[in-house]
Amino acid sequence: MRVSQEFTSAKALGVWRPRLVGVDVLAEVIRSGLVESRHRGVAVGVDPAGEVIWSMGDPGTVVFPRSANKPIQAMGMLRAGLPLDGRLLALASASHSGEPFHLEAVREILALAGLDESALQTPPSYPLDPHVHADLLRAGGVRAPILMDCSGKHAAMLLTCAVNDWPTENYLDADHPLQVTITETFTELTDGPPSVVGVDGCGAPLLATPLQQLARAIGRIVQEPAGSSGARLVEAMGEHPEYVSGTRRAELQLMRAVPGIVAKSGAESVYVAALPDGTAYALKIEDGGERPLYVVMNRALELAGVEAPLLRERPVVLGGGKQVGEVRPTF
Repeated sequence: MRVSQEFTSAKALGVWRPRLVGVDVLAEVIRSGLVESRHRGVAVGVDPAGEVIWSMGDPGTVVFPRSANKPIQAMGMLRAGLPLDGRLLALASASHSGEPFHLEAVREILALAGLDESALQTPPSYPLDPHVHADLLRAGGVRAPILMDCSGKHAAMLLTCAVNDWPTENYLDADHPLQVTITETFTELTDGPPSVVGVDGCGAPLLATPLQQLARAIGRIVQEPAGSSGARLVEAMGEHPEYVSGTRRAELQLMRAVPGIVAKSGAESVYVAALPDGTAYALKIEDGGERPLYVVMNRALELAGVEAPLLRERPVVLGGGKQVGEVRPTF
C-alpha cells in the first residue's frame, strides 16, 4: 500500500509530528571502514512521458519542494507576461548567493517595474554565500531584503504585477492574481492541485506535491518547443547558471559539467534535475541536511548513463586533517 505521510505521537511534547514514510537509506557516511551515519530519503526518476522508471523509497511521498519549485513559479510568471530573458530570467528562478552581480541584476529587474528595493517583501537576510556574508560583516553591512536568496524571484514577481497592472503591495497573498496564475501553472505541470499550501521562507505561497510529480513537472518544462516559455527558461538557466545559484555552488558545477541539464535545489534538502530529453530526477533527504544531497543526485544521474567526472566525486570524511572515509550513495 502506498502511503505518502503519516503522523506519529510525541507524547512528551504533547504535539503530533509529521514524518516522511516509505524512505530508504540513500547515503552512508564511512569513517575508517565503519558506517558512522546514514541518511534516509526518497529519490525518483521519470522518463520523458513522466512515468516512474526508478525510485528509492516511495515516489508518491508528498514534499514541500521549497526553492526547487522556482522554475515552475518562473513558468507561471512567463505565461503571465514576464518580459525577461537571459541572465535576468535565470535570476527569476534563482536561489542566489548574494554576490554583487546578483544584487545588480535584482535592481535591474526592479527598475523595469519602476520600483526600488523597498517594494521587496523578502525578509531581511544576509547573503547565502559564506564568503560574501563574511565580506559584508567586515564592511559593517547588515541584513537587507535584497540580500535574501529569493530576491530575484520576488523582483520578477513584482515586474509581472507591473506589466499586468496588478497591485504590488500584496503580491504574496495566495489569492493575488499573480499567485493564482502560478498555482494554475503548478497544477498543470504536476497533474494536480497542490497537496498542501504553506508559506515558504521568503513569504511566498509554498505548494506541495508528490516527489514524482515534481520530477514530472521539471521534465515537461525542458521539453517545451522552441520559442515557448519553457524553452526561454531552459536557455536562460543553461546559459547563465551562475545567476541560478552562485559562483561557488553545486548547481553551477553540475550545469557546467553536463551540457543541457537543468538543476535546482531547495531548502531542507530537495533537489531536481532534468536532462535535455525530459528524463528527470527528484530527491528529498528526510533529515533536511545537505551533506548527502549532491552525492545522491550525482549517483542517480550516473546510473542514467550521464558521463561527467563530477558525478563520481564523493565528499571526503577527515580524521586528523587526512581523508579517512567518504559520504557515499547506497545504490
